Amino acid sequence: MSTRRRALQTCPTPGCPNLTPGGRCGGCQQTARRERTPRTRAYATPQWRRTRRAYLEAHPYCECDEHAAQPALVRPLAEHVHHRDGLGPSGPRGHDWDNLQALTRACHSRITAVEQPGGWNDRDP
Repeated sequence: MSTRRRALQTCPTPGCPNLTPGGRCGGCQQTARRERTPRTRAYATPQWRRTRRAYLEAHPYCECDEHAAQPALVRPLAEHVHHRDGLGPSGPRGHDWDNLQALTRACHSRITAVEQPGGWNDRDP
């Protein structure tokens, strides 16, 4: 039985000449981890994970305007917790349940695309 080998690929980081079996090379991965914004790091804290888990246990169904009008048994299960003020867990109300909203992935992406300043779907009023 023959063993197949995959061809090495160039690291996808712009300007990096290193070859890898797939994905970024080790050096570029470490650099990317160090350069993460404080906002991104806020979502990786144990405190946010506990808040997110507890909120989703208490609010298992999507709370967007479209799904909130449906009976609970018909609404889809929530996967994401959205910050209504848009500041994330590092904001002044980051762990305040009145500022949170349970959403499906699609609903969270849709709402964020509209609300995010300078986002990928920023609309002129």
